[in-house]
Amino acid sequence: MYSKEELRQLNILFWEKFGQYCAVHPILRNKSRKWMLHRTKVKDVAFRFEVNRENARVMLELGSRNEDLRLKAFEFLERYKSIIEDGFEKELSWEFFHEREDSNKAVCRIYTQLDGVDLHRQNQWPDIYNFFIKNMSRLEDNFLLIRDLLQEELKH
Repeated sequence: MYSKEELRQLNILFWEKFGQYCAVHPILRNKSRKWMLHRTKVKDVAFRFEVNRENARVMLELGSRNEDLRLKAFEFLERYKSIIEDGFEKELSWEFFHEREDSNKAVCRIYTQLDGVDLHRQNQWPDIYNFFIKNMSRLEDNFLLIRDLLQEELKH
C-alpha cells in the first residue's frame, strides 16, 4: 500500500517516463508536435489521458458549462462518428453525460479504453504508453478533419 506522497511521486514518475517514451517512439520521433490536449482551437473541447488501477483511457472531452452548447457539440460529433472512429480497432465509447470526479463538472466524452492495466505496475507502463500514443495520435488526427466544421457549428 502506498502513502499519499508515494502515490504522488509514482504519478510524477509515470508522466515523466511517458514524456521520455514519446521522445523516442517511432510514431512521434520525427514529429515536432506536442499533444493537442487543451489546444484544440475549439472552446471547451480538450483531449485527455487517464490511467488508474484498472484501465487507461484516451478521450475527447466536451466541457462547456453551457449544457446546450455541450450537447450541440456532442450531437455534431455523433453525425461525424464514422470519421471520429476511423482506424480504431473497436468502436469508441460515447458518453452523453459524465460527471468528472476531480471537479464534479458535467462533460460529454468520447474515448477508447485499455482494460487490465494498473498504474501501480511499472512493468505495464510500456503497454499503457503504446496505447496512449497510438490512440491519441489517431483521435487527434481524426478530430482535425472536422475541427473547422465544429467551430462553425458552435458559432450559430
